[in-house]
Amino acid sequence: MAILIDETKRVLVQGITGREGAARTKLMVDYGTKVVAGVTPGRGGESVEGIPVYDTIVEAWEHVGPIDISVLFIPAPLVKSAALEAMDAGVKLLVIVPDRVPIYDVLAIANRAKSVGARFIGPNTLGVLSPDKGVLGMIGGRAATAKSWFSPGPVGIASRSGGITSSMAYYLARAGIGATTLVHVGGDAVVGLPHPDVMLEFERDPDTQAVVMFGEIGTSQEERVADLIEAGAFTKPLIAYIGGKAAKSGTRFSHAGAIVEGGRGTYEGKVARLREVGATVVEQFMDLPGATKAVLEKL
Repeated sequence: MAILIDETKRVLVQGITGREGAARTKLMVDYGTKVVAGVTPGRGGESVEGIPVYDTIVEAWEHVGPIDISVLFIPAPLVKSAALEAMDAGVKLLVIVPDRVPIYDVLAIANRAKSVGARFIGPNTLGVLSPDKGVLGMIGGRAATAKSWFSPGPVGIASRSGGITSSMAYYLARAGIGATTLVHVGGDAVVGLPHPDVMLEFERDPDTQAVVMFGEIGTSQEERVADLIEAGAFTKPLIAYIGGKAAKSGTRFSHAGAIVEGGRGTYEGKVARLREVGATVVEQFMDLPGATKAVLEKL
């Protein structure tokens, strides 16, 4: 199995006629994702990669049937209205790719999602990929690359960095370790599905035997994962690498969500807390494949 995306999910692309929307729709379609419709207001009646374009999500739903997931390639100032439209139409999972979405807009999206029973990944995410099943967003860049880089297997991958999401899966695959699903949770301080939520998804997936996680300084995502392990809510082996070891208080590291403030979200605190609950935390990124193989051999 896999989490969040597989070959059965029906996908819509908001902003499908834009440069990024069109290019990433090609990636998703070529990879095998079931993209059934696109939406760009004022462009209804057109098509992109053979996918019909509609003016609204309600119109798309009426013509192509139920939609499980919407992937947003919308300019940041318009993300809020597009996300609310999707959720109000009945879409239960959104992948919000753009960065620089205003934080108050993200909070409004989160509030609406909670009220209607929907979820969202991102913003500022490359998306999700389940090897040989489907991709949402832009992981891999091109279908041929994604198919050659990532292989199916027993390990879930979750990361706060888009590039490192791909790198972890690539190097694990080179070591003979495939993945159930790759999830880039997003690089912002507030995201829809942070690491703890993704861990619970992997916990419910019978094919995921262990999870490899890339964490960073800033926010409490990794500490909350440790809390889940301590509470027995996440029981699968966790192998982690935390970026930002050299960062001092007040330093922003790589992403908007990776900033140490007042001693919170430190490298030392995250590593200590994860090790305290039994997670395997490596010192060097390239130690992840070996550590993961060692963990899997003990299962």
